[in-house]
Amino acid sequence: MSPSLSYPPKPLSPVTLEPGLRLLLCPNPSPMTFHGTNTYLLGTGDIAVIDPGPQDDAHLKAILASLTPDQKITHIIVTHSHLDHSPLASVLSSRTGAPIFAFGPATAGRSLVMQKIAAAGLSEGGEGIDHTFTPDICVQDGYVIEGSDWNLEVLHTPGHLGNHICLAWGNACFTADHVMGWASSLVSPPDGDLTDFMSSCDRLAARNWRVFYPGHGAPVDAPNERLTWLIEHRRAREVNILDTLSRAPATAGTLAQLIYTETPSALMPAATRNVFAHLIDLYGKTQVSAPLPLTRDSVFSRVV
Repeated sequence: MSPSLSYPPKPLSPVTLEPGLRLLLCPNPSPMTFHGTNTYLLGTGDIAVIDPGPQDDAHLKAILASLTPDQKITHIIVTHSHLDHSPLASVLSSRTGAPIFAFGPATAGRSLVMQKIAAAGLSEGGEGIDHTFTPDICVQDGYVIEGSDWNLEVLHTPGHLGNHICLAWGNACFTADHVMGWASSLVSPPDGDLTDFMSSCDRLAARNWRVFYPGHGAPVDAPNERLTWLIEHRRAREVNILDTLSRAPATAGTLAQLIYTETPSALMPAATRNVFAHLIDLYGKTQVSAPLPLTRDSVFSRVV
């Protein structure tokens, strides 16, 4: 990000991050979205709109107003189908004629483990799923989306959501909600899968990145260091859970209360989902046990 710019920018006012890339902040701040959703405008002729954001008329007008007479929106790319990222895509597509690119609809990429947990009755994980979302073009891992002066490599990075993708633009990467600088990503079953999340982290960590452009918050200027922190943070949380279970069996909710001692009560449901995600991962690694089917009310024990 240019030294002359600071985050957050003024909502609905595009700012240049580097040649050929602008950021447009949607005015939808919340505990889950920070200052709002980052919509990116990539290109100088053919414009790709990455994550149009929620249904917001002012944001739609700002996206359209950001175009110069020689520019045209040719691609709409949705990294995942949470309500703060995807709903505006269909409206923008109808206004511009640009097709919508994404991995797939809401449940695309959901792991078999999470499919079973969802079938057992666990509802969506709290961030709001856009169940009506349907892309025009479903992209797979390794697919290259091309404009007149840019190309993006699709990296399927399930974990935060099964249909989550990151987009490699040379040695820069649009990481959406997988890696952010202001917070660790929420992994909330049955939408999120921690086993997949950690695999996706390892995959991103195998490359040497210059910068991450996340779905919320400022650009991450030390991307590989941030990935290392994120991986270590999750491993430390795993140790906390196992140490706590060594003292007594417990549910995800009880563990969250014991571990997240400084978390505001309004965020405890999200903390409980995070702990449950870890417990499912640990169950898969046979480090904890619990009666099936696994639910948030299951009592987990450490396997010794």
